[in-house]
Amino acid sequence: MTTITLDEDDVRQAVSMPAAIDAIRRGFVGLAAGEFEMPVRTVLRDGQFLVMSAHHRPSATAMVKTLSLNFSRVPAISGTVVWSEAARADHLVAPAGVVTALRTGAAVGVATDLLAVPDASRLTLFGVGGQAADQVRAVRAVRPIHRLTVVNTDPGRARRFLEALGPELSGIDVRITTDPVEAVADADVVCCATNTSEPLFPASALPRRVHVNAIGAYRPTMRELPDELLADSFIVVDEIGAILEESGEIIHALRAGALAVDDLVELGSALRSAPSTRAPRTVFKSVGIAMQDWVIARLLADAYLG
Repeated sequence: MTTITLDEDDVRQAVSMPAAIDAIRRGFVGLAAGEFEMPVRTVLRDGQFLVMSAHHRPSATAMVKTLSLNFSRVPAISGTVVWSEAARADHLVAPAGVVTALRTGAAVGVATDLLAVPDASRLTLFGVGGQAADQVRAVRAVRPIHRLTVVNTDPGRARRFLEALGPELSGIDVRITTDPVEAVADADVVCCATNTSEPLFPASALPRRVHVNAIGAYRPTMRELPDELLADSFIVVDEIGAILEESGEIIHALRAGALAVDDLVELGSALRSAPSTRAPRTVFKSVGIAMQDWVIARLLADAYLG
């Protein structure tokens, strides 16, 4: 039996963002087709500890991820992703933080490619934590982004975030602001990657045609988007069961009567049969599902286990 343990550099070297987006797209289609056995994730200490698992029936392979979250430490996400196969005893272990950031970014890339206007060039990003860089990478992989506006209450932290991205932003007009209304006023794509419990901006601040990704709120007490935006948008989610259990903004909007469960469309279904009509405003809401981690783990297994 062989167990290969990877570090963050190993993961980044093996899986590019375009490759992750392509694989995650196939994963969502497979999920819609019933290829995965995927229990609801175990949540302990109000979301500070998570356990997620997925079994891919056609390949008899599985992934289990365990992690802890603490937004007052660096890194905020710490844990392991373990890949297993029924056909052999070899295993692969990868760090949960980088896998989570990569798979979450890739899902945003898939949704943005499906829902944003083809010539979207102005991206606004809320949050500069561990998920933020892959949000930028994913949107840039599918749309010709020429301007990036970063919104943060601490401009110094935003500058350090942009400096860390460095050459990746070559040719991009980069702006920093503390004003969320100004930041979204003419955005084509908005990415929300924060742990806030209150909406980040009013719906009235957005242009009439815009695509919004919201991946930060993963507990019922967290909420990045206002009810008014959800009531006026075509909403795509990663998986309805997980969303109804964990998405604070969706739960809040349902209770307020701003939308109904029937208004939610799963990403896999939308990819298999794109809707013929939709509202000019689109939203992708994700709380993250185990299938996404399985997809990245499979790419790593292909690269390192052969």
